[in-house]
Amino acid sequence: MSVTDGPPGKQRGGRALDLLVEYGPLAAFLLAFWRGDLMLATQALLAATLAVLLLSLALRRRIPPMPLVTAGVVLLFGGLTLYFRDETFIKMKPTIVYLLFAAALGAGLWLRRLWLKSLLARALTLPDAAWRVLTLRFILFFLASAGVNEILWRSLSDELWVTFKVFGFPLLGILFMLSQLPFIMRHMDKAADGGREG
Repeated sequence: MSVTDGPPGKQRGGRALDLLVEYGPLAAFLLAFWRGDLMLATQALLAATLAVLLLSLALRRRIPPMPLVTAGVVLLFGGLTLYFRDETFIKMKPTIVYLLFAAALGAGLWLRRLWLKSLLARALTLPDAAWRVLTLRFILFFLASAGVNEILWRSLSDELWVTFKVFGFPLLGILFMLSQLPFIMRHMDKAADGGREG
């Protein structure tokens, strides 16, 4: 799930920069792992994460919130991995990221703030009640993803875990979003008919 700063045609870098920020560090992680091990892959991940954040800052004068949170966790757990020479930290990083996203969305609901709406409102027009349901579904998805990562890194080889991290989790995200399309389309129609809450 990525966050943009406005209509793609009016952004410096546009969608290409969004994709680079989101998937560039992941690609660097995979390529470095293929050439070495998890320690080398972690070094590549840290370097690529810093590079794309600086590029985003240079082109747009700001960094979207979700990549910034993810980068903070990457730098913390990647740094701990390299400092202690312990791969456990980098393997737990996806778990922590998913739990942070779930906690943030949950806190928003508790505070009666629809933070998912503020992130995606440019792309979707839904009634507030639908945003609340969609937020709950995202929370459940993030919690499930955290659980899946904890199971996989503890039971799979490094090669299989890295493969699932790079390809499996993005695929799960795509499948989750596709599964929400009927719900979204149904409530977009209602919003177009004046169903948005005041």
